[in-house]
Amino acid sequence: MLLDPQRKIYRSFGLGSSYSKVLKFDCLLKFSEYPRSSRDFPDIPSRLLEDLYQMGGDFLLDDAGTVLLSHPSKSPLDRPSVSDILKVAEEADGNTEQHEVQKE
Repeated sequence: MLLDPQRKIYRSFGLGSSYSKVLKFDCLLKFSEYPRSSRDFPDIPSRLLEDLYQMGGDFLLDDAGTVLLSHPSKSPLDRPSVSDILKVAEEADGNTEQHEVQKE
């Protein structure tokens, strides 16, 4: 895990903010189901509320800093599965090729 409070690395991975992507109907619909299913919203520290429209991504790097997996999210719900990430990690043993995870 990497902390990047100035978002330098965040920007270097091509990530940014998007009001329209974060507030897409399917995202709002998913979050609206939380109270009905007795799910709590995650506690967000106030220092992280600076940019509510920040887009995320999942990136896997090896010990040398080589990017093994690059998945900038197209929406807050767009995340690779754990099995996809683990598959790339397993394939990376002896292989430094970068992978992009494609969602179907």
